[in-house]
Amino acid sequence: MGSIRHIKKVAMVSALLFVLTLSVGGGVASKGTDQAATYENLRLFTEVLSIVQSQYVDEVAAKDIIYAAIKGTLRGLDPHSSFLDPEMYREMQVETSGSFGGLGIEITLRDDVLTVVTPIDGTPAHRVGLQPGDRIVKIEGITTKDMQLTDAVKRMRGKPGSKIVISIMREGFTEPRDFEITREQIHVQSVRAVPLEPGIEYLRLRQFQEQTAQDMEAALEKFMKNGKLQGLVLDLRNNPGGLLTSAVEVSEKFIEAGKMVVYTEGRVRNQNMRFNANAKRVYLDFPIVVLVNQGSASASEIVAGALQDHGRAVVLGTQTFGKGSVQTIIPLSDGSGLRLTTAKYFTPKGRSIHGKGLAPDILVEVPRVTAAAPPAAEPPAKPSGPHVETKPQDDLKKDPQLQRALDLLKAMRILDRTRPTPAGTQAQVR
Repeated sequence: MGSIRHIKKVAMVSALLFVLTLSVGGGVASKGTDQAATYENLRLFTEVLSIVQSQYVDEVAAKDIIYAAIKGTLRGLDPHSSFLDPEMYREMQVETSGSFGGLGIEITLRDDVLTVVTPIDGTPAHRVGLQPGDRIVKIEGITTKDMQLTDAVKRMRGKPGSKIVISIMREGFTEPRDFEITREQIHVQSVRAVPLEPGIEYLRLRQFQEQTAQDMEAALEKFMKNGKLQGLVLDLRNNPGGLLTSAVEVSEKFIEAGKMVVYTEGRVRNQNMRFNANAKRVYLDFPIVVLVNQGSASASEIVAGALQDHGRAVVLGTQTFGKGSVQTIIPLSDGSGLRLTTAKYFTPKGRSIHGKGLAPDILVEVPRVTAAAPPAAEPPAKPSGPHVETKPQDDLKKDPQLQRALDLLKAMRILDRTRPTPAGTQAQVR
């Protein structure tokens, strides 16, 4: 009887996997997928499952084996596709709300190495000195080699106030360094807005969330109440991205109606989308400099690419990260989910940024931390009073990219004033 029940269990698993394959990949079967070969491979999997369950040294639940197999399948596709077990799927839903417990870093797999895309401003990871491009080699002493991206995220999440040690390898380091970080409840405010000098304003977008475009428009309107806006620095440095729709909403605020912002292409027809500018309020009468760096990814690259292609802004800084793919979250029947890459996006001129990034119009490097510098793992001294965020004006001397952007906008303003008046028009005396 036991062997009969075992055979029935394996048969049910085989049928389940076969149905899953048809439901996810059924749309491409008509394009030449050999379903007989697929079923044969699934039979091989059930054969292995049967052997593991009957002969492996320890008893292993079929569900655990299937979960591991799904994770391995998605890991082999690309760094951004992953399987979310029910707990991780719930955490993902919490994260998209803009508040979660953790370190405040966006991570990815680059060349199979766990890599920091960017630390989010004002978070624990940012304060201890983590940088875009840092390679995480250990988490709490456990090597990250062959670690799933979702597993790494799960290990770094935790109760606010708890500590974690991650080991970082960075260009200029001769060996990994340990960074002790205290987890916090992460609340991301996506827009920061301050004046640089009269007529020239600074907007920093930290992430692309549901309210980002509305918050940005409110900041611009506040700027314009104080006088004519003559130039804008749009800072997308260390912005890991976010919602595609938010990137479109931000871009179309600066692009004429009807012009393309971005388009996506995938294997399934409904993944082929075109996004054109259609904002009610558009800002076209002042120059823009967009700041980018290695930590600018995904939605940040959409905005920078759109403004660059339409000649609406000068992009200044360093090469961007190069994440030009779209992930779709697909819920599954047991409360788990798939994060699956379903399309790639392209700039209005048809450029794919995926894997190579966006080249700035003006390249301006910034000094990087070297091995000779003081250990970045040492946290800054705690202030005696409330934390006061520095203003861009205070950072100009130590931020060559921001200084160059300001100089460029001031030069544009001078050129605009000295441009000859067209023949046949009456010059105004002011």
